[in-house]
Amino acid sequence: MTEEQKQASTEEAEQRFLIQRIYIKDVSFESPNTPAVYAEEWNPETNLQMNTEVTPAGENYYEVVLQLTVTVNSNDKVAFLVEVSQAGVFEITGYGQDEMNHLLSAYCPSVLFPYAREAVANLVSKGSFPEMHLSPINFDALYAQRLEEASQQQTPETSEA
Repeated sequence: MTEEQKQASTEEAEQRFLIQRIYIKDVSFESPNTPAVYAEEWNPETNLQMNTEVTPAGENYYEVVLQLTVTVNSNDKVAFLVEVSQAGVFEITGYGQDEMNHLLSAYCPSVLFPYAREAVANLVSKGSFPEMHLSPINFDALYAQRLEEASQQQTPETSEA
């Protein structure tokens, strides 16, 4: 083995990604127009807003919070509003900056999303509304899209004179 191969295998052996905790950080369910909304014809219009936050939580530990806000209107009235902040603490070591950004911005939210989706579904059900199942989200594609947008903003545009 060459010295470079030994160093590369040592670096790979030092890479760690561990889920330490997964928890609900904040949750809210509002149904401002009940009980009248139950008597009306159900014409749902769903709006999903999503955000992630990353906070260092000690050496090699990071808290990632996936925030989902689901607003459902029916007949131009808010039927319900659900806000879930699903969080996790992840231990991550031995990765380069690009890999670390990808893990924190795409991989960790993809780990958290099924938990957040379940919380939303449970809250909607407890609010006595029809079942709601959020579609899967490709966080890798969203991350790639953000990188592309950032690179386009950094590239100066030339204009014709």
